[in-house]
Amino acid sequence: MEPRREWTVHDHLDGKPAASVALYERFVSLVEACGPFTYAISKSAITFKGERRGFAGAKPDARGLVGYLDLQRQVDDPRITRCSPYTKRLFVHAFRVTAAGQLDDGFAALVREAYDVGQGGHLK
Repeated sequence: MEPRREWTVHDHLDGKPAASVALYERFVSLVEACGPFTYAISKSAITFKGERRGFAGAKPDARGLVGYLDLQRQVDDPRITRCSPYTKRLFVHAFRVTAAGQLDDGFAALVREAYDVGQGGHLK
């Protein structure tokens, strides 16, 4: 049996189109603007974690950036491809963005809401 492989951000970015990597970097800047966080990286996603829990994930692909945001409400937005209840208080919102303009102030506000979840805001 092979030893467990540790995944890195570089593994997820390697070989992806420059435009997809740029979308990922812009997404990271939106998360960084919220405050401190840590990464949890797996084969399937790069997860962003607050003090209490993971609140977002992202992964560049051939067409752009896919990911998720954990929010306390259901959001109807063209960038959201699916919304599923996760707990009584949380909804997982899968997203896809294909252009930098989609990572606008409205999307940044959703990232801030998700960051609050990562800090435990959903427990209040």
